[in-house]
Amino acid sequence: MAVVQEEDQQEDGQQHAAADAHTEFGRTQSARRESRLALGLIFGPAFDLSTADGFNAWRSLALGGFAVALGAIFIVVGSSRGQEDSGQAELLASGVLGRQSRLLTAVTMGVLMSVIAGVATGVVTVLCGGSWGASMVLGAGFTAMGAMFAGVAAVTSQIGADARTASSIAVAVLGILFVLRGFLYSIDAPSWTSWINPLGWVTETRPASGDHWSPLVYAVILAVVLVAVAFTLQSSRDFGQGLVAARPGPARGSIRSPFGLAVRLNRSPAVYWSIAFIGLGVVFGYFTGSVKDIFASNPALTQVFAAGAASPNDLSSAFVVTILSLAGIIASICGVQTMNRVRAEELDDRAEPVLATAVSRIGYLRSNVLMALGIPAVCVLVAGVVMGVFVSFADLGLDFGDVILQALATIPAVWAVIALSVAVIGTRPAVRIASWAGVLASFVLTLLGPTFKLPDWALGFSPFWHVPDVAVDSSNGLGLIWISLFALAFLAVGTVGFRRRDIP
Repeated sequence: MAVVQEEDQQEDGQQHAAADAHTEFGRTQSARRESRLALGLIFGPAFDLSTADGFNAWRSLALGGFAVALGAIFIVVGSSRGQEDSGQAELLASGVLGRQSRLLTAVTMGVLMSVIAGVATGVVTVLCGGSWGASMVLGAGFTAMGAMFAGVAAVTSQIGADARTASSIAVAVLGILFVLRGFLYSIDAPSWTSWINPLGWVTETRPASGDHWSPLVYAVILAVVLVAVAFTLQSSRDFGQGLVAARPGPARGSIRSPFGLAVRLNRSPAVYWSIAFIGLGVVFGYFTGSVKDIFASNPALTQVFAAGAASPNDLSSAFVVTILSLAGIIASICGVQTMNRVRAEELDDRAEPVLATAVSRIGYLRSNVLMALGIPAVCVLVAGVVMGVFVSFADLGLDFGDVILQALATIPAVWAVIALSVAVIGTRPAVRIASWAGVLASFVLTLLGPTFKLPDWALGFSPFWHVPDVAVDSSNGLGLIWISLFALAFLAVGTVGFRRRDIP
């Protein structure tokens, strides 16, 4: 009888152990699914992480193509619809230049920029140690993204009531397609779903894990079709107007200060960017909460995201630093856009009437700079708060306060990037494309620099390289001091230049 009871107990124990193992397996599978979802949403599918070329393609193809597409959108809209809003197109149209020529020139500039970005990416990647085949396919993917969204921007330039609306529609299309592409890859959707999204065509080129050129043919065809549609729409709308009419403003204004004007001009982008960073915070929070599973399944990530970590907790902390730096780079785009709007207001002859009143140049610039610095800072904090909530429920050796402090430490680097755009707009607005240099350098050095093991002096050109890991060493604030000093210097240069230069 005792033997039978002992056998029953052993059987029950085995059943409980099997049940516990099954539960643990389910939790592990769930964590891996969350990890895959977060990774796919941000970087796309990882086809090959065993080589530097494969890792570089996974880490840069989606985000690099996104950046080139943004550049193409701004170039096409600014050179086509932006000229109509400023009156420059009317002056050109009074001569021998036809209406179709302006749009053709804008599209050509957008495509040319995309080609240059693609070629430069391929060549620089090769010089840094990448193979020719994979590097050229990667660069061609960037070019394809730019060409497609040059076509999208050409169409939205005919739809929007002004240049800003046209840009917003095109950027919204890019953002929706980007998230949809990542989501479908993350949930292991059927393979045909990757072919209904134009961004999926670029992903399916698979640099370093296939080097397929054929999907780019579809991108070229789409770009040609979109440009043809844009020319057709242009012939059916009024000059200076869009197919969607603008809503009239109030009969009497109520703004009484330059800061109030800056808030009014930037309140809609501020709301949109804040909402976007809540979503980014959720994605990054899932990403960070699953960091241990991510590194366990992909050891190659450890060397890049958190190189030099001495313990698992240090590894998680360094990972948070990298993710918040990425959030800071994205947030700096908003600040640079705000400063470029200052120049747009000048070219549209709306700044001069304001400055003809009691408003000083310094006061006018200061109000816009405060918005350019404030909105990105709020966005980074929003992402940090959402990430902190996820981290507080994960066993990473970090708490909510650590993530918030790290987000605060990232803000000076964001301000340094924006301060460079202030210096450009304040002193040499004719070359305002240079105002994006800080964003581009930070993106390239932060995402690609560690992959190819660039020296510290090269990585140091990115202000985000100097952001300390406050959870590991909260006393190491020398880097923040240096980038803060550079930010103040750029702000001073921009202020002096804006005070002295001519206003169009």
